[in-house]
Amino acid sequence: MNQAARVTPRKIQGNPRTSAAVPPMPDYNARVLGYLVFAAIIVSGILTDHFSDDLVWLVPPAMLWPHILFFLLRYLNRERDMRIRQYALLGDSFLAGNVLVLMEFSLNPTLFLLLILNYGLIIVGGMRIWLYGNAFFLGGFTVGSIYFGLSFQFDTPTSVSLVSGLGATLFIAVTAYYTHQQARALVMAKSQIQEQREKSIKLSHDLAKYLSPQVWQTIFTGEQLATVGSFRRKMTVFFSDIKGFTTLSEELEPENLTELINQYFNEMSQIAIKHGGTIDKFIGDSIMIFFGDPNSKGIKGDALACVAMAIEMRKHMTVLKQKWRSQGVKKPLEIRIGINTGYCTVGNFGAENRMDYTVIGKEVNLASRLEGKADPGEIRISYSTFSLINDKILTRDQGEINVKGFHKPIPMYSVIDYRRDFGGNESFIEYESEGFAMHLDESRVTDLQEKANILKTLERAVDKIKNG
Repeated sequence: MNQAARVTPRKIQGNPRTSAAVPPMPDYNARVLGYLVFAAIIVSGILTDHFSDDLVWLVPPAMLWPHILFFLLRYLNRERDMRIRQYALLGDSFLAGNVLVLMEFSLNPTLFLLLILNYGLIIVGGMRIWLYGNAFFLGGFTVGSIYFGLSFQFDTPTSVSLVSGLGATLFIAVTAYYTHQQARALVMAKSQIQEQREKSIKLSHDLAKYLSPQVWQTIFTGEQLATVGSFRRKMTVFFSDIKGFTTLSEELEPENLTELINQYFNEMSQIAIKHGGTIDKFIGDSIMIFFGDPNSKGIKGDALACVAMAIEMRKHMTVLKQKWRSQGVKKPLEIRIGINTGYCTVGNFGAENRMDYTVIGKEVNLASRLEGKADPGEIRISYSTFSLINDKILTRDQGEINVKGFHKPIPMYSVIDYRRDFGGNESFIEYESEGFAMHLDESRVTDLQEKANILKTLERAVDKIKNG
């Protein structure tokens, strides 16, 4: 006639000291107890001649119905379905309306059975099911009144009242006990879930240190699946290493060398992240970074960001060299950088249980070759990168290089600085306007005769401007 919501027995996973088995009271047991109380009330009423002997036929169905329903739902594999549990309780409510009509609304049994019914409705489904349940109860009452007729007897024998009260008390006490136990278990489970959540957050942040922030973000937000696969995209690839690091590694103690290289990687990584670069890997004293995936500013924007990052890294080496000098590293260390832009294959490479998110292809090899050809303190770029950044960055022509996989020699350029960042002590002078353009690289003008010819040309230009 009624039931209470209960969770199937299971053990909460977590710390063994705080884990506890949830003490369940399944709907089956709650319904058996409820119908048992009802049967006891009927029997006590018949024994005291309070109820008609004809009501004895209600006892066997009351004892059998909970078991029939349980095994039927188990056969259909629906015993855990919350909707089925609620539907069954609504059926109990409808039956209760009919039964109370047959009991002629004997006052005390009626009140106690309604208490049991409403308690079960609220426990299982809250206020919504409580409203539906009472509506079904009224429906059962209406049908029973029409079919059996409506009569009332308000006097209840003491023994029937006692059985009704004790039965209702037993039902509510037992179900309340299990509800309390489950509440405690749920509080414990919530605490353990929170603890596991904090551990998971910490673990995810620890794991993030093994991935570039952009790659970590796309994986943890579900934008990218951790499966083997790749695609083609035009990207800008960066390689750098430290000139003189191999020799230094032979001179320093391992602990000092580890501190130095970790400090270098840490500060260079911060610069890379600042400019939006995806840090691919650290190899010895080398760094590989690429721009264009998983986040991109466009082909030109990626190239500019990469070169801007390289310029800032080169400038930051001055700060690092001062720190290292104070730590006893007297030999000057310089960074060498190579940058190239081109179509690469990017994605997850490796096995299903161990993979790297990286870029491959001949354009990647070219960036590595350019880094190998760079002088200490130099940023060497390919023509494809030069063509994208030339309007913002001042460069110097460095001739050509033959690279395996490329049919023609590859023009190379050395990055000087941003065009706006030059002072009077720089070897470069550049100026452009309508009708005038000048580009002077003093470091490359070494022939005396050539210098004389340049001076004559400049003097003629000055005379024309003055007298024009």
